[in-house]
Amino acid sequence: MNLRELRNSLPSRVKVLAVSKGQDISAIRSIASNGQIDFGESRVQEALPKLESLKDLIDIRWHFIGSLQANKVRQVVRAFDVIHSIDSLKLAKRISRIAGEEFKRPSVMAQVKFRNDPNKGGFNLEEFLDAWNELIKLPNMDFVGLMTIAPLSLDLTQRKILFEECRVLADQLELEECSMGMSADWREAVESGSTWIRLGTSLFGSRLRS
Repeated sequence: MNLRELRNSLPSRVKVLAVSKGQDISAIRSIASNGQIDFGESRVQEALPKLESLKDLIDIRWHFIGSLQANKVRQVVRAFDVIHSIDSLKLAKRISRIAGEEFKRPSVMAQVKFRNDPNKGGFNLEEFLDAWNELIKLPNMDFVGLMTIAPLSLDLTQRKILFEECRVLADQLELEECSMGMSADWREAVESGSTWIRLGTSLFGSRLRS
């Protein structure tokens, strides 16, 4: 996929997150040389050596998009600008505390499941709504939006409906960002109001490792 053509085709509100999981340093540098600033990683052990090797690219913003284990929170808070995948109130409280200790203030999103999907993490909708008043009051981080992943079992029409539900909830909570849509369904996500589309292989080609 041509990154420049993609950007020109998107509404101005939509930003591209280049998912660099499984890609090597040279591939990331190549994408960055075409003006890409935002990169997403989902595995701490893989990501940290990349961030160190690419620290000369001072404009890059790193987004953490994977399941975040409690014992990895400090590393992620230190290294990443945005966390897309807060999936529990307990995790959010830990991030808040550690961000204060590290003198950081990450932008964060809650990962919400709008359909039952045992293969994906995230708040179910009811528990997220129950936790929201506490989440929004936590210090040392800025809640900016919601993230969701459509189950693979859904067709594109069903995914679009799910994305629309996410956008409606974000608007109700006065949250600007919706991180939704990947290589297979980003068009439906954009039509539904996504502000971040997460693209990996469609930008980079096949991963070097899974």
